Amino acid sequence: MITQVIFKIDKKLKDKAMAKAQHEGIAFASILKLATKAFVDGDLSLGLVGNEKFNLATSREVSNTQKDIFQNKNVSSSFSSAKEAIKFLKK
Repeated sequence: MITQVIFKIDKKLKDKAMAKAQHEGIAFASILKLATKAFVDGDLSLGLVGNEKFNLATSREVSNTQKDIFQNKNVSSSFSSAKEAIKFLKK
């Protein structure tokens, strides 16, 4: 299945990107598809989220918590409403 993505971009930036893509001999749409795939595959990093450096104790705690989440341990059930969640928390 193919879907369409529509977004707004500065005209000057788009024109420059299209000219550069044309100079490289590739369609601008292909550039966007390749960039999206690289982002999903982890080959394109935007640097918006930094890698935290934890001390040893915190690192262990985060690691153990992640393991619990993946094993569905120590995780509350899902709720269908805020009232249901508040009722659970008050128990």
